[in-house]
Amino acid sequence: MDDFKQRLYENGYFRQEELVFWDCDRDQRVRVAALLSRLGAFAGYDYDARGLTHEVLWAAREVFLLSRVSLKIHNCPHAGDVLDITTWEAGAKAAHMKRNYEMKDREGRVRVSARTDWILVDPITRKILRPTAFTAKPLLASDRLLDCPETRKIIPPKENREDLGPRVVRWSDLDGNGHLFSGNYGDIVWDALPEDLQVQIPREFHINYSREAVLGDQLRLEGCRNETGYFLEGLGPHGSCFTALCVF
Repeated sequence: MDDFKQRLYENGYFRQEELVFWDCDRDQRVRVAALLSRLGAFAGYDYDARGLTHEVLWAAREVFLLSRVSLKIHNCPHAGDVLDITTWEAGAKAAHMKRNYEMKDREGRVRVSARTDWILVDPITRKILRPTAFTAKPLLASDRLLDCPETRKIIPPKENREDLGPRVVRWSDLDGNGHLFSGNYGDIVWDALPEDLQVQIPREFHINYSREAVLGDQLRLEGCRNETGYFLEGLGPHGSCFTALCVF
C-alpha cells in the first residue's frame, strides 16, 4: 500500500498547501477566514478521496453542515509558508459528528490546530439527522491527541453590548449551496472588531453557526469585550445567525 492510501486507511487525509497573499492580511499573517475556509475544504477533500462526493451524498440525502469550530493558533502562519494539513474523523457526540485538523510547517511544528462539529442534514427537507442515520460509510473515531480547546456553545453576555452596525449578505459571500460561506464569517468578524483588536493575532477563535444566511439577509452585529475575550453575534431576520469568540 502506498503512503497516500495508507493515510486514508488510517482515518486521515493529508495535503500540502501554500499560503498566498489572498490568504493573509496587510501584515501578511493568515486571516482567520482563510483557516475556516480550509476546514470545510479539507473535509470535502477527505470524503471525495473516499468516493463520497457532494453529488453522492446529496443523492443519498445525507449532507454535512458545519456547526461549531474551535481554532488554536500556536504560531501564526504567514504568506509563503507551506503547510502540511491533515484531517481525521473523531467520532460523534449527541447530534454532532466530530472532525479534527492539524496544520504543520515543513519542519513538523504545529502552527494551527482545530476541532469541528458537523450536523447531518437531509438537504431536501432540511431535517437534522442523527449520526447513526449516516449510511455512506462507518463513522470513525480516533484517540490521537490534539492541542486545541474543545468546541463549545458560545453565549455572549447580554450586558455591555455595543452596536457594530449592519452587514448585508452579498453575492460574493455565497457558496455553491447558495448560503453565506462558512469561511467568510471570519472576515465579517474581523471587519467588525474594534480597531485595536483587528491588528492582533488571536490565540484562539471559536464560532457557532446557528442559522443559514442567504443573499440579501441583513445581519445586525453586536459585540462585547470582557476578560474572556471579544464576543460577537450576528442577528439575522429569524434570530441569531452566528456567535463568535476571539481570544487574544
